[in-house]
Amino acid sequence: MRAVLMAGGSGTRLRPLTCDLPKPMVPILNRPIAEHIINLLKRHSITEVIATLHYLPDVMRDYFQDGSEFGVEMTYSVEDEQPLGTAGCVKNIAELLNDTFLVISGDSITDFNLQAAIAFHKKKGSKATIILTRVPNPIEFGVVIADKDGRIRRFLEKPSTSEIFSDTVNTGTYILEPEVLEYLPANEECDFSKDLFPLLLLEDEPIYGYVAEGYWCDVGHLDTYREAQYDALQRKVKLDFAYEERSPGLWIGQNTYIDPNAKIEAPAIIGSNCRIGPSANIEAGTAIGDNVTIGAGADLKRPIIWNGATVGEDAHLAACVIARGTRVDRRVQVLEGAVVGSLSTIGEEAQINTGVRVWPSKRIESGAILNINLIWGSTAQRNLFGQRGVSGLANIDITPEFAVKLGAAYGSTLKPGSTVMVSRDQRNVSRIVSRAMISGLMSVGIHVQNLESTAIPISRTMAPKLGVVGGIHARIHPDRPDSILVEFFDSQGINISKSKEKKIEGAYFKEDLRRASIQDIGNISNPSQGQVLDTYRKTFETQLNVEAIRHSGSKVVIDYVYSVSGAILPELLSKFGCDAVVLNTSLRQTPVSAEEREFLIHQLGQVVEALKASLGVQVSANGEQFILVDESGLHIRGEQLTALMVDAILTAYPRSTIVVPVHASSAVEQIARRHDGKVLRTKANPTALMEAAQENASVVLGGSGEMGFIFPQLHPGFDAMFTIAKLIEMLTIQERSLAQIRAELPRVYHKAYTIRCPWKIKGALMRYLVETHPTENLELIDGVKIINPRNDDWVLILPDAGEPLVHIYANSDDRDWIDLALKDYRGRVQEFIEQEQSEIATV
Repeated sequence: MRAVLMAGGSGTRLRPLTCDLPKPMVPILNRPIAEHIINLLKRHSITEVIATLHYLPDVMRDYFQDGSEFGVEMTYSVEDEQPLGTAGCVKNIAELLNDTFLVISGDSITDFNLQAAIAFHKKKGSKATIILTRVPNPIEFGVVIADKDGRIRRFLEKPSTSEIFSDTVNTGTYILEPEVLEYLPANEECDFSKDLFPLLLLEDEPIYGYVAEGYWCDVGHLDTYREAQYDALQRKVKLDFAYEERSPGLWIGQNTYIDPNAKIEAPAIIGSNCRIGPSANIEAGTAIGDNVTIGAGADLKRPIIWNGATVGEDAHLAACVIARGTRVDRRVQVLEGAVVGSLSTIGEEAQINTGVRVWPSKRIESGAILNINLIWGSTAQRNLFGQRGVSGLANIDITPEFAVKLGAAYGSTLKPGSTVMVSRDQRNVSRIVSRAMISGLMSVGIHVQNLESTAIPISRTMAPKLGVVGGIHARIHPDRPDSILVEFFDSQGINISKSKEKKIEGAYFKEDLRRASIQDIGNISNPSQGQVLDTYRKTFETQLNVEAIRHSGSKVVIDYVYSVSGAILPELLSKFGCDAVVLNTSLRQTPVSAEEREFLIHQLGQVVEALKASLGVQVSANGEQFILVDESGLHIRGEQLTALMVDAILTAYPRSTIVVPVHASSAVEQIARRHDGKVLRTKANPTALMEAAQENASVVLGGSGEMGFIFPQLHPGFDAMFTIAKLIEMLTIQERSLAQIRAELPRVYHKAYTIRCPWKIKGALMRYLVETHPTENLELIDGVKIINPRNDDWVLILPDAGEPLVHIYANSDDRDWIDLALKDYRGRVQEFIEQEQSEIATV
């Protein structure tokens, strides 16, 4: 059998280590990852290896040559012009693959039993077998669901946090029959997980998953690189050591001198031709390459030191990586998680702080303290985007310097000379963030249309009108008043897709930021606020029966919760003949607390009742969300507000489609049945709702009382202002009041409970729930929903996208059933979490 070793990756998330080295050539135990893979293949009698190369191909060819020194026969296929993807590069060598063959990733460390997997493949008569494993946090990998026989039924490539439905993941190792390559186009970029395997499922070809026992680590970023190195030293994975084991857990190469006064703690590995000075302290977990000199009194606490490095006297290295040929002078401190690229020089008594990365061939002056990466910008968290946009504590996580880099990262994913729209709410902190992002955009050659303080529904309306390629809106987070939320949307005003978010994150973390020359710096322009508002007014009016509103004689009380000045809604309603009474419009820079908001809702109800108004509304989230108050002063929010809006809109537009999030109450379906309507449920995030509302021409309403409501004919986002005007129109034409609609709503009980759940356990929890319920009772739109096919009862277990939490929702016409179901699933989930935590603690 032949093996295809996919070794074309550039390893961008391992930079600066891979700036001058392809990822498969990064060393573990002083030998390239690719060499460990070849040793694994050889152990399982696979000695014909074809390596597919793209990034720095000569490095690997020069090292392995024809493979004879390593006991295998090596041939190479180089993608010269552009990468063809995981499947495309294999399609490119199809003429060399005339029998069952194995494909293995060149950037993972494993000791799987490959022959057992091959035997499984042949026994099942499979066309394609994916070798699977179970991991605590599957968000970085392709997640797979297989039936009891191992046949794959569903998989999702690199899910978002809320999409996790299993902890069984694709390891990037496949056993394939040559005929499956016929499904792939020639000379085109294509991927196994995104292209070939979904096509095989569609064609009902036998595709199986083999859950392998053993160790597996995808060396995808710096943390997992260190983890794999430490695991190898602790023999958690079966790898071949290049040196003799001089004492238990201590491997030392040839011609290495260790001073008698040096202290070495096992496990550790020290290469050939090294010199270890007197009183050097080498703690367990340290890896030292070939031709390395360690000075007297140096303190090494689990660093990984590559070949040819020099470490001076009294230097302190802690869980860092020092790449090839780097010189670390005396009394230097390199702290945990820091990485120094090859051929760099760190001057005496300099300090490289935790997590800082230094690119190759850099020089750090003596005594310097390095707190930021030595290219541009500072170290940041691994993922920027959460459930909705980028968020964090105002002026702590979301700082001006962070915003500059974020703007530059976004701009670097766009074509030079493109135009982006930027807007914000009226808070000073949002002004700071938006201006910083504008600077970042302009620095990479992007032009900016600055709408300044503008409600986000107006911004979304303006996106297609201004002809921009995208937009940014900065505001106080709707749910966390101490935080900033930055949202990105496309040319139509829809929140950008996950794939575009990943591109921005890639540019940010790789620091792959374009730098425009002076003449190419972006321009900034400020559209007239009058023109912007006039455009919104005209768009607003085209979607309303203005005459119906004009003859309604409605009196509306609007509470702006001290978050806006110069509001446009009262002006619009007055123009339509309504009497608009406005409360709390003065702008406060300190956001209103949850307790004060509840007091203001109560106050709004009293004002509505006293003025005998038609309705009251509390507007929030920069014009996206609202809470209603009916004519008797009672508030309407959450699931009740969702049901009320669905009832009103389907009465006006029967046989239409409604889009709601997966966790919305089943009252929506009951109302839809009354009006011969259709309900489409989506993932529980704003982007999914926006996309679904735009993709189906029959949709008349999307959203929920929690997120806000979308009228796709107006613009793709949530719009509280238009919703209020539309509601007045519908109440007038239908000759109903809010209280009357409320009284006619189905009686459905809907409760939720939240449990803390560590990130590492979420995937396993979802798999447990899938495996312990019949397939026909499951719905996997988002999280795991267990449904009763005989009625509208269901329980939904939904992982939180941004916090270590799991939400449990229960829905039924029967209050007692709700309480029992919540109690049951709370117990199941809590018991599973505790059991998993206990097992982790034991390990």
